[in-house]
Amino acid sequence: MTTIKTLPTYDPTLFEGAAEAYAQYRTKYPPVVFEKLAEIFNLNGQGRLLDLGCGPGLIAIPFREYFEEVVAVDPDPDMIKEAQQQAAAVQANNITWLEQGAELIDSSLGTFKLTTVGRAFHWMERELVLERLYPLLSDDGGIALLNTNENPWESQLPWKQAAIGVVKKWLGEQRRTGQRGQGVRKPVDPPHQVVIANSAFARQQFYEVPFEKSWTVSSYLGYLYTTAFALKIFFGDNAPAFEADLEEALLTVEPSGQFTEEIKVTILVAWKH
Repeated sequence: MTTIKTLPTYDPTLFEGAAEAYAQYRTKYPPVVFEKLAEIFNLNGQGRLLDLGCGPGLIAIPFREYFEEVVAVDPDPDMIKEAQQQAAAVQANNITWLEQGAELIDSSLGTFKLTTVGRAFHWMERELVLERLYPLLSDDGGIALLNTNENPWESQLPWKQAAIGVVKKWLGEQRRTGQRGQGVRKPVDPPHQVVIANSAFARQQFYEVPFEKSWTVSSYLGYLYTTAFALKIFFGDNAPAFEADLEEALLTVEPSGQFTEEIKVTILVAWKH
């Protein structure tokens, strides 16, 4: 079988300067998501969790109570540092934080009941990660890919379209990704489901968990500054002008300055057997 090549190796500038804001402004997964995963995998406080592409701990920290131990992995040193600070603030003491790429996992990490990846699988060499992960999972284990459908580039909400219009005004029509803003986003091809189907994992299933999310002008600006397409460093000295344009555009659509949307957390689960 021919191996399908996906994305290149990790770009260390992908979320440059965004770790602290990422922890504050990125959408948190509601508790019902972790309850759903606990139901799917019969979690009972035993076993171990491996969280790949952990960022500042948006899965590892709230999900830790379902496991004896958590190992959280991310290649970005700033993300790991922020995650350690976030964990210390809530006395999350059963998490080991590792600064490394998901592609480098091996048997030295031990065995896990579950592996999670939140909004990060598309940044990884997916086939290699699945190949290395498979022997690390217990026979009743699996992997859960979590995502949220809040992408403003694909949204029909007028206020989100207005926000992206301002981003395009300052950064151009193409969606930037990596290389300190010089890279261009490419579609994820093939889809995750196809990559999993071509792996050793036996079966997969898709779940959705809807919830309502509220934003303000300030919090949405904070969110944009955590995205690979609109990091604050991209704007340089123009950041204040961009912020003023964004506020004007958002308030023109919704003068109250309060914005709501229904977000769906998608959970793609693949079992080892």
